[in-house]
Amino acid sequence: MIGLVHPLDFFTNCGKIRFWCWDTAGQEKFGGPRDGYYVQGQCAIIMFDVTARFTYKNVPTWHRDVCRMCGNIPVVLCGNKVDVRDRQVRARQVTYHRRKNLQYYEISAKSNYNFEMPFIYLARKLAGDAALRFVESPALAPPEFQIDMDVQKRHEEELFKATLQPLPDVDDNDAFE
Repeated sequence: MIGLVHPLDFFTNCGKIRFWCWDTAGQEKFGGPRDGYYVQGQCAIIMFDVTARFTYKNVPTWHRDVCRMCGNIPVVLCGNKVDVRDRQVRARQVTYHRRKNLQYYEISAKSNYNFEMPFIYLARKLAGDAALRFVESPALAPPEFQIDMDVQKRHEEELFKATLQPLPDVDDNDAFE
């Protein structure tokens, strides 16, 4: 099984940055090795679906694989599909990033909500420049869906409140039992 490769260009105040995005979605259900995708990776976005708990339960395995193959590279965790009302993974249940000191963003691929956030974070880390900024947006397909910003604001408030709480003694997978 071969993953899809997507070049994604961003134009910054320091010049063009190209991310070669390897989409390995669904590879684990075929039992195919993912390690080959990680070789020489310089950064990673680990994405799970907030409407499917099992995808969040796979995050530790994916993170362990990335670290084993790539060492200490910048990694971002993203919860996708925050536009969907039937959310199964609540913001307060997402604690893995806090345990592993990863950046976390909630995004919606359908509405393009926050899509650029993991990329700007990674670009800044890779360039070693906290002032790096995007000066032009990449050409994107128009949003398929308009996110309800009132609902998303409540999710963001819940996420912020969760970051103020001490980490639970249980691991992330136990939060769903």
